[in-house]
Amino acid sequence: MKALQITNPGRLEVIDLPQPAPAPGEVLLRIQYVGFCGSDLSTYRGRNALALSPVVPGHEISATIERTGPGVPDGFRPGQVVTVNPYTACGTCPSCRRRRPNACQYNQTLGVQRHGAMSEWLCVPWQKVIAAEGLPPRDVALVEPMSVGFHAVDRGGVSDSDTVLVIGCGMIGVGAIVRASLRGATVIAADLDDEKLSLARRLGASATVNTGGEDCHARLQELTGGCGPDVVIEAVGSAVTYALAVEEVAFTGRIVCIGYAPGDVSLPTRLFVQKELNVCGSRNALPDDFRAAIRYLRRGECPTDSLVSAVVRPEEAARAMAGWDAAPGRVFRILVDFT
Repeated sequence: MKALQITNPGRLEVIDLPQPAPAPGEVLLRIQYVGFCGSDLSTYRGRNALALSPVVPGHEISATIERTGPGVPDGFRPGQVVTVNPYTACGTCPSCRRRRPNACQYNQTLGVQRHGAMSEWLCVPWQKVIAAEGLPPRDVALVEPMSVGFHAVDRGGVSDSDTVLVIGCGMIGVGAIVRASLRGATVIAADLDDEKLSLARRLGASATVNTGGEDCHARLQELTGGCGPDVVIEAVGSAVTYALAVEEVAFTGRIVCIGYAPGDVSLPTRLFVQKELNVCGSRNALPDDFRAAIRYLRRGECPTDSLVSAVVRPEEAARAMAGWDAAPGRVFRILVDFT
C-alpha cells in the first residue's frame, strides 16, 4: 500500500508498505484524509525529540471501516465513517488511574512515537474508533485537532460567566474559541495574523487583539473593564505568549497551557502568588472531547473551508510540506487525500 514517511529532516517520501490485516479486536480502516499537525512539521524539521526516525506521520484521521477482526463488538460496520483516538493508554499509571488517559505517562501517539496514519490502510483496536457519521469525510480529519482545543476549555472550567483570552488562532486555538463560545463565555482571540483573527470572530470570538500591531495590555484592559481575562488559554508555545498569559490574566484567574515551548521559559512567578493563579496543562483530548467536536461540526455552522489550506495527493505532499516549512504562518491545515 502507498504511505508517506519522513525519512530524514527535510525529506518526506512516498513509500510502499504491506497492507495490514486486522488482528483479533482490531478494525481495518480505509483511510480517506489525514491532516498534517504541527508535531509533523516539527518532525520534518528534525526538532521532535519524541518522534521515531524514520516515521510514518499522521494522527488527524478520516476513514471508513473496511472490515473487523475477530472479537470486535457489533456496531462496527463496513463503510461507516469514523475517526480515531490516536493516543495509547497503559491503564496503570497515575493519569490512567485517575481516568485521564489522554495524559498517560507512557502515551504513544500515532505518527510520533509509533507509525501513523499517512497510508491507504490502518489497523487499530476497536476501542480507538469513534463514529463520525453525518460529517463529510474531509471534515472528519479536523475533529482531532479541534478536540484538543475543546479539552483545554474543559480543563479551564470555562462557564458563561467567564471572559476567556485564547492566545493563538491556529487549529487548536480555534477549537478553544469554539468551545468557550459554545459554553456562553465572552471570548477574546489574540494572534499576529489579521486573517486568523477575522476567522476567530466568525467562530465565536467577540473581540480580537493583534499582538504584533496593538498595545495588547491596554486593549485587554479596555475589553475587560480593567480586570483582565478570567481564563487565558495559551495555544502557541513561546516564551512571549507564556509571559503574556501570566501578566494579563485576572487576579485569581486560570491559565491553561497547551503549547509546547521549544526551551525553558522564565516567568514572573511572584504573580503566581500575588494573583493566586491556577495554572494547568492540557494534553491531547478525551473521547468525550472528540464526540463534542463531532456534534459541533454536524451543526454545519463551522466554516470548514477556511480551516483547510490545501488538500493534496500523497505524491504532492512533499512539496506541500516544504511550502509549509518555508511559511508556517500562512498555513492552517494541509490534508492528504488517500481516497
